[in-house]
Amino acid sequence: MATGRALIVALHVSSVHAYEGRPSLGARPDPSPVSRDHVVVRAGLGLVGDRYFNHPAHRSAAVTLFSASVPGDPLLARRNIVLSGFDVDALPRGTVLTLDSGDGPVRFEVHRPANPCAWMDVVYPVGTFRALRGRGGKRCVPLDDGVLRVGPVEIS
Repeated sequence: MATGRALIVALHVSSVHAYEGRPSLGARPDPSPVSRDHVVVRAGLGLVGDRYFNHPAHRSAAVTLFSASVPGDPLLARRNIVLSGFDVDALPRGTVLTLDSGDGPVRFEVHRPANPCAWMDVVYPVGTFRALRGRGGKRCVPLDDGVLRVGPVEIS
């Protein structure tokens, strides 16, 4: 696995799932801001304030890492941690990835792909859904408590 520096370009925490139901009905508005300059990570639980935090059905997929590969606002993809300069989709299942944005290392265990949905053709240009197949990010479980911030990040 490649190590080095990358950039956290966006952090996303949302208490509700905005993209449920039929895309033709439109997205549900978020009750609170989703973009964060930092997030609090809890081992085995996820990101504090996120809809998947401590959710039993999502324990092994509470946090989604995503490569900033979509033109436009990276928050529209609804992925928690958006990285530029690092190929998240190349990470095999079982990989332990460490991110350190200045407040100490936070490890994540990679579990499964985060497959895109038809909503991508609603919030991004038509064709994005197909373009993101196999590039929708990875669902992970955090192994450490910590804080991540937008900006430069050491990856190992």
